[in-house]
Amino acid sequence: LTDVSYGDDPQQVYDLYLPEGRTTDATKVVVLIHGGGWTSGDKEDMASSVAFMQTFHPDHAILNVNYALAALPNTPAFPNQYEDIQAIINQVTAQREELHILPEFGMIGASAGAHLAMMYDYVYDTNDQVKFVINIVGPSDFTDSFYANDPNFTIALSVFVDESQFPEGTDYAVANSPAWQVTASSSPTLLFYGNQDPLVPLTNGMRLDSSLNTSNIDHLFTVYQGGHGNDWSEESTLDLAVKSSEYINTYLPIVIQ
Repeated sequence: LTDVSYGDDPQQVYDLYLPEGRTTDATKVVVLIHGGGWTSGDKEDMASSVAFMQTFHPDHAILNVNYALAALPNTPAFPNQYEDIQAIINQVTAQREELHILPEFGMIGASAGAHLAMMYDYVYDTNDQVKFVINIVGPSDFTDSFYANDPNFTIALSVFVDESQFPEGTDYAVANSPAWQVTASSSPTLLFYGNQDPLVPLTNGMRLDSSLNTSNIDHLFTVYQGGHGNDWSEESTLDLAVKSSEYINTYLPIVIQ
């Protein structure tokens, strides 16, 4: 099912891939969230992830999503994009009988999409429908000096945030940083970072790893040689695929009755 609408904005659409023989008792859903700095990108960027899921996890449903991109001057990213993910989860959950799926979810996000996946799970998933997050080079800590000492990013954050949607006095860098939002109810998280990433510093991965440790959340932190993912070696890419597949099988298993 392609370009299924979940809102009034033309960008608020998703593709849903439904396996043959699915049931409301067994068919769980993997959600793919693209990157692009919250201002660009498209679900088509996750085509290789769709193919991976169809090949190695053919009994899962796949939800490949778009969200309304941030744009000056009137379309902020936060919390709008978290709420877009919420709207998608709510819509698919409400259609569980029609779609013949079990509304339990795993989330795989790349870069900004990983940030959205983590924020959704750590803050918005109050019904515990999300069972894992796979975070590929996701920004996790906007208080990191890498961001905090960059005046351009400080300006960007102020533009990205809809201040009317947060309580007065909110520290927006903290409120929108997954590493600061981890709790004991956060889902198991798989972390992949590059040691020379010019966009998301390795210290973000280290900070998230520390937060997950503090809250005793099952997680695995993997660091590869290279930058923001597009220059990782074939060996690293294969390792990411194997670990991701194991995570899906462990935390979102399909149990056929």
